[in-house]
Amino acid sequence: DAKHLVPNKMRDFFCTINLDQEEVFRTQVVEKSLSPYFGEEFYFEIPRTFQWLSFYIYDKSVLQKDLRIGKVSIKKEDLCNYTGKENWFMLQPVDSNSEVQGKVHLELKLNELITDNGSVCQQLVVHIKECHGLPLINGQNCDPYATVSLVGPSRNDQKKTKVKKKTSNPQFNETFYFEVTRSSSYTKKSQFQVEEEDIEKLEVRVDLWNNGNLVQDVFLGEIKVPVKVLKNDSFQAWYLLQPRENGNKSSKTDDLGSLRLNICYTEDCVLPSEYYASLRNLLLKSSDVQPISASAAYILSEVCRDKYDAVLPLVRLLLHHHKLVPFVAAVAELDLKDTQEANTIFRGNSLATRCVDEMMKIVGKHYLKVTLKPVIDEICESPKPCEIDPIKLREGDNVEINMENLRYYVDKVFREIVRSSISCPTLMCDVFYSLRHLAAKRFPNDPHVQYSAVSSFVFLRFFAVAVVSPHTFHLRPHHPDAQTSRTLTLISKAIQTLGSWGSLTKSKLSSFKETFMCEFFKTFQEEEFTESVKKFLDDVSSTESKEPSGMSEPVHLKEGEMYKRAQGRTRIGKKNFKKRWFCLTSREFTYHKQQDKEPIFTIPIKNILAVEKLDESSFNKKNMFQVLHGEKPLYIQANNCVEASEWIEALCRVTRCNQKRLSFYHPSAFLNGNWLCCKATMENTEGCARCTADVPADAQIEIDGDRETERIYSLFTVNRSKLQKLEEACGSIAVYQGPRKEPDDYSNFTIEDSVATFHTLQQIIDTVEKLNESHEKYQKKRSSSAKYGSE
Repeated sequence: DAKHLVPNKMRDFFCTINLDQEEVFRTQVVEKSLSPYFGEEFYFEIPRTFQWLSFYIYDKSVLQKDLRIGKVSIKKEDLCNYTGKENWFMLQPVDSNSEVQGKVHLELKLNELITDNGSVCQQLVVHIKECHGLPLINGQNCDPYATVSLVGPSRNDQKKTKVKKKTSNPQFNETFYFEVTRSSSYTKKSQFQVEEEDIEKLEVRVDLWNNGNLVQDVFLGEIKVPVKVLKNDSFQAWYLLQPRENGNKSSKTDDLGSLRLNICYTEDCVLPSEYYASLRNLLLKSSDVQPISASAAYILSEVCRDKYDAVLPLVRLLLHHHKLVPFVAAVAELDLKDTQEANTIFRGNSLATRCVDEMMKIVGKHYLKVTLKPVIDEICESPKPCEIDPIKLREGDNVEINMENLRYYVDKVFREIVRSSISCPTLMCDVFYSLRHLAAKRFPNDPHVQYSAVSSFVFLRFFAVAVVSPHTFHLRPHHPDAQTSRTLTLISKAIQTLGSWGSLTKSKLSSFKETFMCEFFKTFQEEEFTESVKKFLDDVSSTESKEPSGMSEPVHLKEGEMYKRAQGRTRIGKKNFKKRWFCLTSREFTYHKQQDKEPIFTIPIKNILAVEKLDESSFNKKNMFQVLHGEKPLYIQANNCVEASEWIEALCRVTRCNQKRLSFYHPSAFLNGNWLCCKATMENTEGCARCTADVPADAQIEIDGDRETERIYSLFTVNRSKLQKLEEACGSIAVYQGPRKEPDDYSNFTIEDSVATFHTLQQIIDTVEKLNESHEKYQKKRSSSAKYGSE
């Protein structure tokens, strides 16, 4: 949220998230406010290098260009200082001199030249090779050029490159020569104004500009390199463009308002896979360790202050190596030992429940979209009043009509859920099967516990949570408005109750805190609801394979506005780029002239052969990808790098089972009679590069096991003191074999077998120390090979 924004009158505000100058996300517009509350979360992988993470506050305008009120820019290196906590940031003014991104490749050399009369002088050679990642100007690739200057106390020699048209990655390849020291044949015609000049004070300055033609040129960034670093040697490096020194300085920064952010940023240095073998094997054999509390995976959760930090990489690693189900079963069994009553089963935030929660989020994304997205879209886009709390009713509301509306929505959501067992991922079914049988074993005299063990996850922690927060599960692009959010909350409450097997009895109705919900549920006292729940829970906790009905409706997976290149299916018409509305369902990929219009072009999912990135050089456009199918490739430009990555991932996922997927493709386009990548002249020539998304058909999720192991190593490193404290606790128990001494030190640890736990702790500490050594060697090697100015 933001507060005290200017101008000091009620306006409509929105906020954007930018990687350098590239907008990647945008919040909804908050109308008529000076302190707008956005309340939105954005989670994304960063697909490229960047310097700044920036947040811009805009004043929405209907007739004119949206006005940028101010910004918060955090340097990449400083993100770790703010991660994991809320901070208020003062808005800074938006100054064109501080809005930079990209990098420039330079080669510098000092030459000694012998003149005709035998004297020696020095010459500076500046070879400006190329730039990469320059920003878009008004949504289009820029027309960049560079000025190269040799600057000193008494000189400013400047030269200029040619302008490169419509590119963010210009190839200049121009060389400039500057006199550094004067020869003895100096005459007054020379540009030097003093007798001697100190080379220590000279620097090379390169400024990047966008050629404005009829308007003022736009500053894109600069770099400065002291001449003294060259030391008579050839030197080349990539330099990140920097803002101007006088950029972004204003005396009114306190008047613009402030923005509250909660940022969670992680960056991992992942070593080659063989370095992680010991730690990976230690974690993967966790489910075989007896007792489970002595395993490396369990100890990880014990030493981390926030269990969620440990659970996410742990679940992903175990999923990747097909070890999650036995581990969840083992920690769930430990959980059940401490559960005294059947009606409280799996209700706490234990390691077992968090692992299942995270597994459902990762594996169940598509399942949620298939099941809930159509009905959630209907509720959000055509909302009906559903408030049934007499205290919250507005004047003119009819509680009976509202109750009918709510009943209609609840029936529809419930019906979609109980019919969805066919779509439930196999892994979720396997986990539910284990939990069900463990619960029945723990409480053999309770016939309902096998159902409540499953419903406490699939209804309470999966469907009900997704209904109340559809934006968190990517079912909706933004947080719903207040009225819709209230409707979703009431539906979620109803779904939780309907999903609790055995709770639909008159004796249970009295347990509702709200009288109005009790009255509402009196209309649900029908045997068919409880039977439907029971059948659904039986189906999703069964290991038997289920045959699809073949009658399922197509599910909308992703949609949005992008640009596509005309495919040249007709002889006339220019092959330019046009804005279109794209829609991806489980059956087809289409584009439309506008949203809600009939499709102009349709590609059945089964016909898609590959989805790959397209080289920017093909059309001098960024964030492009190609969809290869039976006809000519469909070339598409996304609005930013994150959006392009998400579309490619969604298309690859839905087409992964296609039997005719290509193994090779052309990374560039076929233009003017040849492929730009391999120069082949036949359009049907086989691709020259291996497909990056050529994954086996049974691949469900893409996980980098080494990256997850690196995250776990980092957690062990940060919590090294707790590992040592736990080690001391095990030693104390083993020696004294009596009541625990100093309970404040380790009473929160679960130690069932002190000897086994101690042994695992020693293995963890030894493994982490070896990885520490490997990281230190890598950092030393990297720092010794790094050049001045390189990234």
